Amino acid sequence: MAALNTVQTPSPRPGERDAASAASRRLSGIFGSNLVGLLIAIAVFVLLFGFFANGFLSKVNLYSISRSIGIDGVIGLAMMTVLVTGGLNLGLGAIGVCSAMGVGWALQSLGLPIAVSMIFGVLLGAALGAVNGLIVVTTRLHSFVVTLATMSIFFGTMILLSGANGFNALPRVLTGFGRIRMYGVVSPLLLIMLLVAALLFYLYRYTALGREMLAAGANPFAAKLSGLPVERLFVCCHALCGGIGAIAGVMASLRNGAIVPSMAGPLGADWLLPAFLAPVLGGTLLTGGGVSVSGAVLGCVFVEIITRGLYMLQIGEFWIQTALGLVLLGAILLERGRAAMALQRSIGR
Repeated sequence: MAALNTVQTPSPRPGERDAASAASRRLSGIFGSNLVGLLIAIAVFVLLFGFFANGFLSKVNLYSISRSIGIDGVIGLAMMTVLVTGGLNLGLGAIGVCSAMGVGWALQSLGLPIAVSMIFGVLLGAALGAVNGLIVVTTRLHSFVVTLATMSIFFGTMILLSGANGFNALPRVLTGFGRIRMYGVVSPLLLIMLLVAALLFYLYRYTALGREMLAAGANPFAAKLSGLPVERLFVCCHALCGGIGAIAGVMASLRNGAIVPSMAGPLGADWLLPAFLAPVLGGTLLTGGGVSVSGAVLGCVFVEIITRGLYMLQIGEFWIQTALGLVLLGAILLERGRAAMALQRSIGR
């Protein structure tokens, strides 16, 4: 009788178990990803600062945030293209300033059209980035050492050639573009950043060149054995970084309304922290071979909201920089922890 009254639940079939397991992995991957975590963090801090910081959600502040996100986002995306190789570009700020100064020289001194001057600036940035890449692949030195040296070389040469004089007579079309307010809260610089992000997403997801860059960065030795031109790909990554850095330099000039050698700080050092924060927070691997374009964009949004909110709460500059440094350190440790856990899971299989 006891056996007759026992209700047995039918065990799932092998196919059903596999489907359930796959669905569970997808859900855990979605909710455990950087993107969802960043979105939640952004929403939480927007609510907190909107409640405690007077004027945080005002149109003026939202416009200023969108403009800063546009510039810092392009800076972070530029650094991401070199992180793909497992390398660094400490001279990104210097390249951006040199390229912007080149645009100003082409506009004011040579009298070239705006479009031609912009193309010249981007090509100049790509050329300086390619110089970094060529030195790295020919000397076998780490890009940290190479770009630390070229940062001073590029910036110093620019100061000598320009006499440390800026370009203040930019065309009104450019200065006016930098001040446009779309719907009262959106800067067109934000749209430029989204366009750059979309192009990079297409590059890494849908083109052979992008996939080869990722493969070369993930394992250069295996990529070379499979026939990929690893050195050439690394030079292309550095050139791409320089070209995007040039775009960031021009965008910073549009925000300021002038092109000056000091717009990125001494030797361009003011770009270093935002350059690393956005891609690392977004999930780009420091060891190379893995990027997240959307994560880098969200990482930049998160950093800008934190920075602007703390400023409006009248937190001192020192404490804000300390907080950002801790965020970067925490992101690096988290990335290393995820890599170690992934390695343990692969060994356990």
